[in-house]
Amino acid sequence: MTGGDGQSFAVVVFLGFVAVSLLLCGLAAADLDDPEHFYAGGSAAFGPVGGGLAIAGDYISAATLLSTTGAVALDGADGMLFAGATVLSLFLVMRILGEPLRRAGVFTLGDFLADRLDDPSLRRALGVASLLVLAPLLLVQLTTAGRILAAMFGLPDGALTGCTVAGGALMIAYAAFGGMRGVGYVQILKVGVVLTALSLLAGIVLARYGWSLPALFDAARDRSGAGAGYLRPGLHFGSSAAGRLDLISFQTTLVIGAACLPHLTMRLHPLRDARTARRAVGWAVGPVAVVCAGVVVAGLGACALIGRDAVRAADPGGATALLMVTGALDPVAGGARHSMLFAVVACAVFATTLAAVAGITLAAASSLTRDLGERSAHGAKTSSAAREIRRARLAIVVVGAVAVVLSAVLADRGRLTLISLSFTVAASVLAPVLLYALFLPGYSATGVRRTVYGTVPLIVLLLAGSPAATGTPIAVFPDHDLHWFPLQTPGLITIPVGFLLGLGGRTRSGAARQHVWPDRMTVSHGRGARP
Repeated sequence: MTGGDGQSFAVVVFLGFVAVSLLLCGLAAADLDDPEHFYAGGSAAFGPVGGGLAIAGDYISAATLLSTTGAVALDGADGMLFAGATVLSLFLVMRILGEPLRRAGVFTLGDFLADRLDDPSLRRALGVASLLVLAPLLLVQLTTAGRILAAMFGLPDGALTGCTVAGGALMIAYAAFGGMRGVGYVQILKVGVVLTALSLLAGIVLARYGWSLPALFDAARDRSGAGAGYLRPGLHFGSSAAGRLDLISFQTTLVIGAACLPHLTMRLHPLRDARTARRAVGWAVGPVAVVCAGVVVAGLGACALIGRDAVRAADPGGATALLMVTGALDPVAGGARHSMLFAVVACAVFATTLAAVAGITLAAASSLTRDLGERSAHGAKTSSAAREIRRARLAIVVVGAVAVVLSAVLADRGRLTLISLSFTVAASVLAPVLLYALFLPGYSATGVRRTVYGTVPLIVLLLAGSPAATGTPIAVFPDHDLHWFPLQTPGLITIPVGFLLGLGGRTRSGAARQHVWPDRMTVSHGRGARP
């Protein structure tokens, strides 16, 4: 196999994925004639298998593949803990929130809580919080999509902006034409591609070491330069008291925050019944667990075959480790970009980022349209529903265009800071709001507002004064050290604050109403819906 064949194969696989996914979105677009179908795909669009796989697709992001692989390669046990926290988070959201979040006629967290607490005025607060979670994720994923596309086509760094624009155009097409159903089909397709690529890569790594995990662990430890510390927690943040607290803070933020991401909870509303929600758990958690296991093996392989110092030299955060290990496993003339294995893995990463940005864009546009703008009530007349869908599609175009411009300007600057902001807001704001609204009798809209408007400024203040902003190689300003707050992830402070502020919104008058909340799920029949 010549080097050119590998790159040609990458282009063919990429074009095939784009063609199939656009076809699926086109088929889904034929039925998007009311908000129920556009935002939720219709309550009967996905059964437990399709619904679970679509949720898994939304959950598997570029951070899962690239950042976690890099964390395993650079930090050993810490990276493995991050992978485990990813699986645990999805399991918790499916078991705890999967059934309670089922609700017909609600498509965003603002919809859900306005209906739950009987106060439409709090939509704006939830819209602000949702966009603060989704916007940073969108920028990071879109930049990654541009870089992977440039790598697949063998383009220089100067072509990154054009590749980012191309990825953004595909993202807008998926979300605007396919709606939730079309994006769901793309997510299911993505899960198949990623599972195939990661299983192949992990198998090749293990085969290199005689299918022995202990041998792989030993080789990674020997090339890490950290000795036995590579397989003990604490390498990423350090063994000091502040480092141990930072590890606890990061793990807690990851588990809680990833469970409350708006584009993930949006998938839970249209599940048809409690039985479907329970059966979807395995179909959602299983693929994510397999992918995370493959990521751990790939990260260990990157450290064992390339060396921790070489991985860090290529990228301080280790984001290139997954693609670097493919070159070490399949060396060909012309470099790793021309290997067949690189083609398969790069296509999987691009499919992951492209599907992820489509889902995030749809969720952000939905929040912008329904929570921060005018909206049609569920069951509105056809003309009103059609106007709402037009506004939603316009919002998708606007969100996508702004995201493309910002991602092109920022490039990789502050990538981990943006991710930290997103997950910290989700864990410190959305988690208290959701859990209290579902399980705390008497919780009111006042608690929602206090949590949102009291916790968000604190998160921004602490992140601005943390090592995530200045003083470290992965900070926004690595050449300046102005930090005064010791933790890179402030969740250890902001999560308790969010929960405490929410308690201030509890009222006795709402307790009776909270205990009785009829199930208003609908079953879709063609264009309408029957309670």
